[in-house]
Amino acid sequence: MHHLLLVIHLFAATIWVGGHVILSIGFLPKALKHKDPGIITNFEKSYEKIGLPALLLLVISGIMLSYRYDVTISGWFSFKTSIEKVISTKLILLFCTLGLAIHARLFIIPKLSIKSLNFMALHIIVITLIGITMMTVGTFVRFGGF
Repeated sequence: MHHLLLVIHLFAATIWVGGHVILSIGFLPKALKHKDPGIITNFEKSYEKIGLPALLLLVISGIMLSYRYDVTISGWFSFKTSIEKVISTKLILLFCTLGLAIHARLFIIPKLSIKSLNFMALHIIVITLIGITMMTVGTFVRFGGF
């Protein structure tokens, strides 16, 4: 069961983080260069069909993995053990991601224009960097935490 959860978690992370890396280095520069928010909007329409389910799978599998490491909800944000530090750090980064994603989805994407393109670019870059950071932090589980 643990291995299956880990595979699901890693596959979902590949989709979530990989999609944002592709957006950041493949589509965002073109959108900024041509001042065309449609490039971002078109990518988002296609990507959110797999990106949001991947994020949901990440959350569910991450919580289940947390419990398999004996870090239950009472241990979240306690930072007592090395594994709790990893899981708590990932949860903080997750909440940052969710906050940025919800803000972008509700307030930026529906009104995306040339004027708001730079603000959207900032969201994209920050969410991408958070995703990469979460993946890196997650690797410390293999070493017992940090």
